[in-house]
Amino acid sequence: MITFAAMATMPSRQQLGFGMAVALVMGNMIGSGVFLLPASLAAFGGLSLAGWVLSAAGATCLALVFAHLARLIPAAGGPYAYTRMAFGDVPAFLVAWGYWISVWSTLAALAVAGVGYLDPFIPTIVRTPALAALLAISFVWVFIGINVSGVRRAGQVQVLTTIVKILPLALVGIGGLFYFNPEAFAVTATGPREVAAGITEVTTLTLWAFLGLECATIPAGNIANPQRTIARATVVGTLLAAAIYIVSTIGVMSLVPANVLATSTAPFADGARVLFGNAAAGLVALGAAISCLGALNGWTLVVGQLPLAVARDGLFPSAFTRLSPSGTPVTGMVIAGTLASLLIASNYTRGLVDLFTFIILLATLATLIPYTFCALAAFRIGGTTLSRGMRIVAGLAFSYSLWAISGAGAETVYWGFLLLMAGLPVYVWVSRETHHER
Repeated sequence: MITFAAMATMPSRQQLGFGMAVALVMGNMIGSGVFLLPASLAAFGGLSLAGWVLSAAGATCLALVFAHLARLIPAAGGPYAYTRMAFGDVPAFLVAWGYWISVWSTLAALAVAGVGYLDPFIPTIVRTPALAALLAISFVWVFIGINVSGVRRAGQVQVLTTIVKILPLALVGIGGLFYFNPEAFAVTATGPREVAAGITEVTTLTLWAFLGLECATIPAGNIANPQRTIARATVVGTLLAAAIYIVSTIGVMSLVPANVLATSTAPFADGARVLFGNAAAGLVALGAAISCLGALNGWTLVVGQLPLAVARDGLFPSAFTRLSPSGTPVTGMVIAGTLASLLIASNYTRGLVDLFTFIILLATLATLIPYTFCALAAFRIGGTTLSRGMRIVAGLAFSYSLWAISGAGAETVYWGFLLLMAGLPVYVWVSRETHHER
């Protein structure tokens, strides 16, 4: 039975309100991927919109599941806490272990992507692998410093960066609607099987833009009125992000010809150039960099709070429970920052694009596994009191998660499985220590 040891809360002045919780959800979802996705979707035409709608529907089902679980169990740790309540220590540890590695790997990926978007402004640094890696590592530690200074300050930074990152997406998206071009959405696929395959591929591509929808559930002890705030913030943040994604994709695909868009490395900058000229393209590139760094800030908050919750339940080393004078899990953040820095430093010779791809490979599957467990946890925890509507939603969320795992590719599933199995010796070590202490 879960002890809710991680439910200790901070003073109200340090807590996150509804607006900050929504910013955490949206800010962690809207990172680097959405600024590049239109290029990947250009070849699919109208099928891209069908894929976005399916992804948004699946993400909304997952958001409703997390909202329901947050009302029942407003415990810090989110997916980990729900899995532990439903299935016990070992599955909960595996979910926490994989998710934790995914998050600190994401810190590295976002820092690298943020540096890449600064190429128009500091090309000499960005195109020199060693200097680019050093700048990326510096970004990691800047945001660790912000988060160590206090959860509320991190929340304020998250609100600001979320507003800034939404502006270029909304500007290009809404501007592009005035130039709506039906020909850009022509479907070239022939036959039901080819259409279905195209929609599946697009849905898999667009799924990554929704990862992070669960983030408001993790720092539950630092959120005001968590049962109400987390549930509302998770659903509202997911729906708003979905609307922004779909509108911005329509706008870009209307502004930039498909053959140009398919090879673009900065689709929104190209769209802004059509609307407002070269100066606007530079501003969009800056907005994309801020988008990455804003997501880096949000994930830094998560990377400290998750192992804190798990360690307080005795399933992670006790070092993760150490707090700074402002009440933030400083040890967990420093450990994550060190690992992210080592990941960047040990692979910087790959170049920014290859480095980003390599790191994302480490992070993908470990985020989907908690979704699958939590969809089933809704049945286990809700029991006979679970409404028929929520049963349908949880069933759809589980099916969507499983489908997404299958679409992640054999190589990702292979490395994800090895990643989880590598955590078992840690579980044995920590559980033996906990047993001896008792």
